[in-house]
Amino acid sequence: MLYYALVFLVVALVAGLLGFGGIAGISASIAQVLFFLFLALFLASLVIRLVRGA
Repeated sequence: MLYYALVFLVVALVAGLLGFGGIAGISASIAQVLFFLFLALFLASLVIRLVRGA
């Protein structure tokens, strides 16, 4: 999931450099959503691991 967030970030950067503002904005939004989803899942798995004591 983090990989896809980085891919959309790169797409947004390239589209921004080439002047495609709409595509850059959408790609950046998708990258942001995927990153925060990854972060939430990572923190949830970390808390579950600490609770179980493994």
